[in-house]
Amino acid sequence: MDDRPNPSPVYAHSIKNAPAEHWQTMRDHALAVAELAAERGMKFGASELARVAGLLHDVGKYSDSFQRKLMGETLRVDHSTAGARIAAERYAQLGRLLAYVIAGHHAGLANGTGDGSPTPLDLRLDPRRYLDVPAASGWEHEIALPGELAWAPPAPSTDQVIARQRRGLSLSVLVRMLFSALVDADRLDTEAFYAKAEQRRIERGSWQLLALLKEQLDRFMAAKAAEAVPSRVNLERARILNAARTKAADEPGLFSLTVPTGGGKTLASLTFGLDHAVKHSLDRVIYVIPFTSIIEQTAAVFREALGPLADHVIEHHSAFREDEALRQLERAAGGESGLQAGERLRLAAENWDAPVIVTTAVQFFESLFSNRPSQCRKLHNIARSVVILDEAQTLPLKVLRPCVAVLDELARNYRTTIVLCTATQPALAAHRRDGRDGFEGGLIGVREIVDDPHGLYERLRRVTVKPAETLDDARLIERLRQHDRALCIVGTRAHARDLFLALKDQPGTHHLSALMCPTHRSKKLNEIKAALEYGCCRLIATTVVEAGVDIDFPVVYRVMAGLDSIAQAAGRCNREGKLKREEAIVQLFEIEGRRSVPELRINEDTARSILRRHDHDPLGLDAIEDYFGQLYWKKSQGRDDGLDASTGWPDRKCGSILERLNLRAAECLLPLADVAGAFRLIETAMEPVIIPYDEEARRLVEELAKAERPGKLPRKLQPYIVNVPRGVFKKLREIGRVKPVQEHAFEDQFMALTEEARDELYNEDVGFDWSDPTFQKVESVVA
Repeated sequence: MDDRPNPSPVYAHSIKNAPAEHWQTMRDHALAVAELAAERGMKFGASELARVAGLLHDVGKYSDSFQRKLMGETLRVDHSTAGARIAAERYAQLGRLLAYVIAGHHAGLANGTGDGSPTPLDLRLDPRRYLDVPAASGWEHEIALPGELAWAPPAPSTDQVIARQRRGLSLSVLVRMLFSALVDADRLDTEAFYAKAEQRRIERGSWQLLALLKEQLDRFMAAKAAEAVPSRVNLERARILNAARTKAADEPGLFSLTVPTGGGKTLASLTFGLDHAVKHSLDRVIYVIPFTSIIEQTAAVFREALGPLADHVIEHHSAFREDEALRQLERAAGGESGLQAGERLRLAAENWDAPVIVTTAVQFFESLFSNRPSQCRKLHNIARSVVILDEAQTLPLKVLRPCVAVLDELARNYRTTIVLCTATQPALAAHRRDGRDGFEGGLIGVREIVDDPHGLYERLRRVTVKPAETLDDARLIERLRQHDRALCIVGTRAHARDLFLALKDQPGTHHLSALMCPTHRSKKLNEIKAALEYGCCRLIATTVVEAGVDIDFPVVYRVMAGLDSIAQAAGRCNREGKLKREEAIVQLFEIEGRRSVPELRINEDTARSILRRHDHDPLGLDAIEDYFGQLYWKKSQGRDDGLDASTGWPDRKCGSILERLNLRAAECLLPLADVAGAFRLIETAMEPVIIPYDEEARRLVEELAKAERPGKLPRKLQPYIVNVPRGVFKKLREIGRVKPVQEHAFEDQFMALTEEARDELYNEDVGFDWSDPTFQKVESVVA
């Protein structure tokens, strides 16, 4: 390193009302971020790439204009492009990959070229065309770069066709992983600097070793087994658990856990995850549940199992509006570089540093295809982890190929073990169990955890599925009145609400949907379980009840749906096997006067066909395999591949996500911003709203309203979030029912229902209710 000092110190971060000698120097910041980024990049074999990104990310701050900004002048300064240009000039194609990361570490990953973003990367890298970059000098005296970068490229798929089709996807995942490593390192070092300056304790880390979590789980499972009543179902659960423990010793990679609903797969999969992670020195377990599921129920099961280490389980389902809040701050401050780093830290995002993460498929997959710093910050923590996909077959068909491709990439190149944990396997494997072709382009080498899944399904058959009847609401309500204990599952929240209100006068009638905040749903489920045990219980619910909810009804009414959804509904019937199979009824029905969700009609039509062909065992593995084979074939027919999104592109041209990523991958020109916009698991954009549901929620909101930085409060507020459609959100905002918790500090990052609106729009029966005509036009069909 050239040890000639700069004429005067160059600073990265300033402190309000403090002399410059107390500020953070650029040299200190660059070296610290480089080390933190390298540590994160080491997890996926890209330590040196991440280190260089850390060294160069803020080189633009060596400009005179940025230093004047820190001294108080009102200037717009691009401090990200300078380092990106240096990387691209010095390191050829690897440098171009680093340029995406460096140029986007505040504003987000741009497209490599084209019209999809205001300033694509190739424009920013060209000093003849993009002139808004101040000269940075003196950085060479403090930052030493390697002459060359040594790096082994990601291993391609063993299938040559798939390898060619996914080259762009592979590069895009690498860029996002490096982006994650840099963003997290940058935020953590900046956070540490300001915490020291403000004499604050940083509320991060302090996690126990996974081996201690495993020991606690083993003790819990041993006690649970000792207390279990001898039964056929409990015997099978014990066998499943033992199989999970045995297979945990196998090498990391792709696994499936094929267990009928009610077979104890939730705790068996956690046992596999912790055992496997400890055996192979992996970092964490990430449990991914369907976006229509009840996340708090799974998290509660894990916390109960981990007892004194329960705080090591982190729920992450609602992404607070950090990016929107940052954009507002940037506009007010005159651009991204107008923000003090301390202001950014008020909007700190979740980084998945905990040992056990419980999240949703929306959060998991949309982050893997995102270009925003807040969403991507956590991605490096997916590397060297066990990812358990609960009910993996529920992934939306329109993005199934990109989802499968990214799972394969994580398993091959990021030492991530993927567990397809579901009652309806195999949905995503390239080959069926009998050797026939399965999902085209699917996962290769998936190892089953449970021996003889067919035999297991036969031993755990507990229900009789009755063919669909055609009913109207009045006849359905009358049928439900005839049962003391019955569950009715319908496809939309509006329908569930209408049926509940019609039956509300009957004793023991309950309602459940995602319009209840998690704390409210947990309370409601406890009431439902008590009613099932001691009295009358009729539950009207959306599909939110079909995964991760441990309830047991003698009869279930299920509106016609895909076969996987019917199997999930059946898992709430005779769950403990106390009834004869002929006595436990799953009654399918079609409803007159109401149309189903358009995207799901192909699932329903396919299920009708399969139910006719497999009427002797409609929920057996043979029927399930036929269902998915036919469903995927139907969806992939036509001009475009219906299993890879071909809409939402800014240029309005057709083309799948994988095709677009591959188009100019050889030149490292990746449409990262366009892909982020096109990849959506659900069509309806949702916004998180904090509900002041009880005294604890009100206390946390008050604490957040007074806080300078959110700290752990966003995690603590997760149980009080309801995600509402953006149209409803905007209407509520306009009329003052939803307001920022602390506008001057967090802008619009944390939005809460007002106390007055709590009484007006939220009630104990149905949760958040905007059935008033003002809001009916934007009613969502999401569960």
